[in-house]
Amino acid sequence: GRGRWAPGRRGGEKGARDGRRPRVTVDSSKAKTSLEALKISLRQLRWREFPFGRRLPCDIYWHGVSFHDNDIFSGQVNKFPGMTEMVRKITLSRAVRTMQDLFPLEYNFYPRSWILPEELPLFVAEVRMMKDSDPSWKPTFIVKPDGGCQGDGIYLIKDPSDIRLTGSTQSRPAVVQEYICKPLLVDKLKFDIRLYVLLKSLEPLEIYIAKDGLSRFCTEPYQEPTLKNLHQVFMHLTNYSLNIHSGNFIHSDNVNTGSKRTFSSILCRLSSRGADVKKLWSDIISLVIKTIIALTPELKVYYQSDIPAGKPGPTCFQILGFDILLMKNLKPMLLEVNANPSMRIEHEQELSPGVFENVPSPVDEEVKVAVIRDTLRLVDPQKKKRKDIQFLFWRFVSAFFGETPLERQNIASSKNEVNVRCNYLMCYRCQTLEPVSEAKEELLEAGPADRAECDTPQSPEAELPSLCLKQVFPKYAKQFNYLRLVDRVAALFIRFLGVKGTTKLGPTGFRTFIRNCKLSNSNFSMASVDILYIDITRRWNSVGIDHKESGMCLQAFVEAFFCLAQKKYKSLPLHEQVASLIDLCEYHLAALDEKRLVCGRG
Repeated sequence: GRGRWAPGRRGGEKGARDGRRPRVTVDSSKAKTSLEALKISLRQLRWREFPFGRRLPCDIYWHGVSFHDNDIFSGQVNKFPGMTEMVRKITLSRAVRTMQDLFPLEYNFYPRSWILPEELPLFVAEVRMMKDSDPSWKPTFIVKPDGGCQGDGIYLIKDPSDIRLTGSTQSRPAVVQEYICKPLLVDKLKFDIRLYVLLKSLEPLEIYIAKDGLSRFCTEPYQEPTLKNLHQVFMHLTNYSLNIHSGNFIHSDNVNTGSKRTFSSILCRLSSRGADVKKLWSDIISLVIKTIIALTPELKVYYQSDIPAGKPGPTCFQILGFDILLMKNLKPMLLEVNANPSMRIEHEQELSPGVFENVPSPVDEEVKVAVIRDTLRLVDPQKKKRKDIQFLFWRFVSAFFGETPLERQNIASSKNEVNVRCNYLMCYRCQTLEPVSEAKEELLEAGPADRAECDTPQSPEAELPSLCLKQVFPKYAKQFNYLRLVDRVAALFIRFLGVKGTTKLGPTGFRTFIRNCKLSNSNFSMASVDILYIDITRRWNSVGIDHKESGMCLQAFVEAFFCLAQKKYKSLPLHEQVASLIDLCEYHLAALDEKRLVCGRG
């Protein structure tokens, strides 16, 4: 009756001694630069770390780079398959552009972008046309290599002819965007915001935003771009990895000063100037939700490819880094999304020429440790097991007492006691769900005074601060669900993929989609269907999206779907055309499923 665990439950034996709950096990062998912040978080949670991996499965696997750092078949992993590819600059720009085609006003937080080299002629033509229509327009553009990070390869230009084609843009594709010339300044310096966003689940979609983030400052006073100052990276680029090499970079232990500060300190300063901070936060939340909505369709395709339904595999969650720039009028603009935001809590300091030392960074530690710790609290597998057992007990009590109004009142009055008993049962057999022994039943029947000695030490949750992560979806789902049209198109795409583990639709699958949704007619024959498939697939394959598989990728399918919608519903705006075609497809497929169900019963 002292709570010892069954033989072989090595993670649980120590958990029993610590507080009669099995300790969550975390494999940190692939954590890389986030390791120090992760270790602090695990100590605060009193969870068990396996820094060199473990022969037995762990509850959580913490990867430093991607989902594929390890071969995982159970538990939870802190990366989604395909996320690294999805937030690359070109893929992100394409995903947002698709949403801008449908909802241009809702997605005006992302700068106008062109993809190089394929859209270079289009970029040149559009800039010339805009200059002709408005001779006073003197734009600046920023060129960002697709796979670049930490400011590598970024430069500013005034004219399309200034794009550096040497070194082959084909071998290193890039995105060129309109440069935001009028940013909000603090202390005459340009800065951006790094906000941490937790994507806890794809299906159902669950998003959390950290209540605090980091503000990274340039190290030279800002001036609007001119031909003379275009190359002054410490004035125009906010990347920490660039500015740390500036002689003006200030390391500070104070969250309100220095070249890296907390976002909350900036908000306090803006509030003191009379700025509407609540509206700013609301705009940032809207930007984050809309960006995730743009990314989820293709993420679901990657997910079903790596973790097919019905096969064993881990569940996923991921911390993303959103880089946001505030304009002078406090409008937030999305710069980029990072799949692997830096979680380092120290910085290099040069002691003497060429001699560096890692020094703790209080600003980083304050923000990043809280984000990692509270992410782990939200995905705590033991918490889910406790809830499941409480639910089972509650169902049992409801069935036992009945369902009349008076009986419901009796049930409600005993609910707290039921939950208490569930918690104690969880402490004993949450993992095995074995029958409770007589000694344990006696403990469950004991009163609060008799249980006092079993309550020590307290759960670490009681000693921790409130969560720094705020749920924004599904909390605000009603306001944003109308935007999830491409999500529904992706569900159609996945349904007709056929072979599990693939990410591309073959010609047979596309023809089956057309037939089952009854989209062919005398004006649109199956021969026309084949031509549409070949033309769009060939064009997307030529831009080098993915040559590992042949077939139609999701972006190509979305383009084909939009084309079909425009043919069928000519007088409506694009988003209504697409919504109408989705409704039609879903109606026919539901009828087909019902027919198959009836035939199966027969």
